[in-house]
This record gives sequence, C-alpha cells and structure tokens, in this order.
Amino acid sequence: MFSVLALVSSVVALSLVFSTDFGQQPRPAPLPPAPTSAPAPAMIKPTTIAVVSDNFWLTYLPAGLERTGGGVIAREKGADGGWARFGTGEHTVEAQVEHGTVAADWETYRKRADLERARETTVRGKPAVVGAHPEGGKMIVWLERVGTGAWIRVSEPLAWELLAIAASVKAPLGD
Repeated sequence: MFSVLALVSSVVALSLVFSTDFGQQPRPAPLPPAPTSAPAPAMIKPTTIAVVSDNFWLTYLPAGLERTGGGVIAREKGADGGWARFGTGEHTVEAQVEHGTVAADWETYRKRADLERARETTVRGKPAVVGAHPEGGKMIVWLERVGTGAWIRVSEPLAWELLAIAASVKAPLGD
C-alpha cells in the first residue's frame, strides 16, 4: 500500500511541475509592428526606364517625379558620360555616370565624393560611400566597374529612397 501511495504522489508531483512550465525557456514578447511613417515606394511603369545616359539607366524612381534636366558630359579632364535630374517641387533625384580615367579605380573615384558623415557601403556588391551632400540631401557614390563611376543624389525628403534608386541601376557592359 505504501508503494502505491508513493507512486501516485510522484505522478501528481511530476504532473504539477510540468504543467507549470518549470524549466522551460520563457517565450519572447511579440515584436511591435514595423513603423509606417514612410510611404511605401512606388515603382515607375515597368515599360518605362529613366535614362541617365545611353548605357546607364534607372528602373526605379519614386512616384510622381518628372525629368527636369539632363545631358551629355563632354570629354574633359579624363571623363565623359551623362547626367539626369528628376523632380517635382522639393523632391529631386540627380544621377550621373562618368567614364574614363576619373574612374580608373575605387580610390581615385572615391576622392571625387566630398560627403559629410560618409560611411562605406556597397551598391549591388560594388564599393560605395554614402553620406550627406554639403549642399543638402543625401548622396551615394560607387565604382560600377573599372573606368565607370556613378553617383546619385536625392533631396532630403527622398533620403529614405536613395538606396532603392541606386540598387535599380542597369549598366550593361560594352560602354
């Protein structure tokens, strides 16, 4: 009788211990929802591309921007290429691509970027630097490949779009 009583009390004690999550890891608190202060980016029409030069274009721009300028960079001081400006009001995007000795290597091209609070990063796996432009807004500069460098500058209201725009660049070989 004593052994049956000991067995029953052991079963009751063990079931109480395991029903109270004794020895279990505490469950983490649920994560708060992501902030929604910035509107979701909008893709430009898939059939439309924002051409910067004949061999360098953007496949993404924030919605509502119109082309307001652009042209060819004449061959001078070891560089040629193209540039484009898109904007509406205080929302602006400028992009430029340069070919030649100014972009001979990353160290040479990086010196052209006079950015405040600059930090190293990458654009589609290529070396880059991003920071605040001395005249306002944010800018990213990178070496697309040896002999081809690029930069994109956005106004402050579009700062959170800068990396998405840079990631959308298409620059086929053959330039």
